[in-house]
Amino acid sequence: MPLPLLTTRSSFSPSPLRLLILFSLLFLLSPAITSSENQFNLDGKVLELDDSNFDAAISKFDFIFVDFYAPWCGHCKHLAPELEKAAPILAGLNHPIAVAKVDADKHRKLASKHDIDGYPTLKIFMHGVPTEYYGPRKADLLVRFLAKYVAPDVTVLSSDAAINDFTESSAGSNFPIFIGFGLNESTVLDLAVKYKKKAWFSVAKDFSDHIMTSYDFEKIPALAAIHPVYNERSTFYGPFEEKFIEDYIKQSLLPLVLPISRDSLKSLKDDQRKVVVTILEDETDEKSKEILQVLKAAASANRDLIFGYVGFKQWGDFAQSFEVDKKTLLPKIVVWDGKEEYASVVDSESTIDGRGDTSTQVWRFMKDYREGRVIQKRIAGPTLMGFMKSPIGVIIVLLAICLVLVVVVILSMFKEEPLTVGTRDQVDQGMSPKLHPELRGTVKQD
Repeated sequence: MPLPLLTTRSSFSPSPLRLLILFSLLFLLSPAITSSENQFNLDGKVLELDDSNFDAAISKFDFIFVDFYAPWCGHCKHLAPELEKAAPILAGLNHPIAVAKVDADKHRKLASKHDIDGYPTLKIFMHGVPTEYYGPRKADLLVRFLAKYVAPDVTVLSSDAAINDFTESSAGSNFPIFIGFGLNESTVLDLAVKYKKKAWFSVAKDFSDHIMTSYDFEKIPALAAIHPVYNERSTFYGPFEEKFIEDYIKQSLLPLVLPISRDSLKSLKDDQRKVVVTILEDETDEKSKEILQVLKAAASANRDLIFGYVGFKQWGDFAQSFEVDKKTLLPKIVVWDGKEEYASVVDSESTIDGRGDTSTQVWRFMKDYREGRVIQKRIAGPTLMGFMKSPIGVIIVLLAICLVLVVVVILSMFKEEPLTVGTRDQVDQGMSPKLHPELRGTVKQD
């Protein structure tokens, strides 16, 4: 006997009442679901973030620049208007960057999570990954530096116009520019990623003979290095193996002869080469400009060294570290290890004395240095005035003044009545001045 067919009804049958309830719940929850997204607009304004919305903002934007500040911090107050100026420009880039700020003094848990130990601390989050920013803080320069952070690792240039636009406009003048003519993108990609924060990298696919003349290279493949600020160019023709390319890049990150200043010294931090320092009287006068041309030629032939110059008039405190003062015959050349020691060639004080051929004298100095005819010395500490002008020196001097004032106040609190000259009547009546017991034995009796 055949079994009867059993049929079942689905347990879920959306009745009108259930649908009404479901849509009501979705309507009530939708603001909560989308609020974290809708509160962030890339409209050129500086966003205010805290514990409740920080992660949502980092997730929403591919690139977001965050200022961790404290309301009482003076540097933070100076930075704020610069960020306000930069924000709309950064929002309009091809790769837009949002700008935000966090009161790290108030939201300390959030600050601790992101290792904030000073104000302001600036970080750019690229696809959620933070990188600390140490670049300039003026709006125009800040825009250029941040544009570099988010640009492609290697820009592909496909015409003469694209090449010129990249070197004259897009890349700006704050970083050296490397262009691989006739090179594949893969040839320089790994090194471009490694040195992205220090230089622009590109490859040119199509270009005319006019470009070859303009960029001063004779054949391909070639890797050109351009320093817009210093109007310098050089070309590398291989071998195009990673080791040799990296050596060329490292040597070309700096100009042939670096003007030494507090800012430019930061660029030497990761460079292990020794520095040939030429100390001039005044780096802006005509004689110094002639010497710089000679130094450039010497630098081209000695790429294992960094060449730099400083004027005693421009930065006397730095020059004094190498035993230079107003009586020293200048120019003077030394070879500095970048730390606490330097080498002075025997009788080098008169190497560039203005009486002979400057080029010959510089080459003689380099020859003597290479042959080891040097005296090793340690740099001198800064002068007292130089130290006082430094931030640390100012702080210590102020602390010393405060300490002296505290001591004076404490002594005045315990000070006894001053010794007074008594009249004969007072002496006769035994009214001698009061002395501290420890001082009684030190008063001379007539």
